[in-house]
Amino acid sequence: MLLRPARLAWLAWFAAATVLAWLLVATTTFPLCAVAAPDAPPPTPPSRVEARSADLLAVGIVHDDQMAIHLSRLLDNAPVHDAVITVLLRGTLHPTIAEADGSYTLKTKDLALPGAVALVFQVAQGDAHENLDGTLQITSIPAKTEDQNGARQMGWWVLNFAVCIGFLMLLSRRRKAAAAAGD
Repeated sequence: MLLRPARLAWLAWFAAATVLAWLLVATTTFPLCAVAAPDAPPPTPPSRVEARSADLLAVGIVHDDQMAIHLSRLLDNAPVHDAVITVLLRGTLHPTIAEADGSYTLKTKDLALPGAVALVFQVAQGDAHENLDGTLQITSIPAKTEDQNGARQMGWWVLNFAVCIGFLMLLSRRRKAAAAAGD
C-alpha cells in the first residue's frame, strides 16, 4: 500500500517538527559546552607528613605517587644535604633520590593508596643513624556518580532522527517527482 503524497508530506512535516522540538529541548537542557568540554576531575589535594627526632625534622609532601622530602636540623633549621634517606612504608624500604635543591624524592605506587599509614624516615649521615617516625594520611578523589555521556548520547539521538527525517523528505520528493512525470 502506497501512501498518498499528501499523507507522506504531512508525515515528513510532522517528523521535521519532532526533530526541531528535540533540538530545542536538547540545547536548552544540555548546553553545548557540556558536550564539548566535560568537567576535569578535581586534583588530588597534597598529603603532608612530619616526623622529628631530637636533632632532625623531616617533612614529606605527597602528590599522586611521589613524595618530596625536606630534611632540616631542629637547632638552626638548616637543610641537611649530605644524608642518605630510606623510607619504610607499608613494610617495604624505599630509597630516595637526592635532588639538586637539597630535597629528596621518593616515587612509589604505595603512595597512591588511600588511608592512614605509618612510615619511618631512616636517615644516615656519616656514622650517625636516626629513625624519624610519622603517620601519613593519604587522601583520595571521591568517585564520580553522575554520567557524563548523557548529553553526548542525546546528541547522537538527535542526529539519528535528523538523518531519518532527511531521508523521508528526500523519498517524498522523489515520489512526487515520479508521480508528476507519470501524469
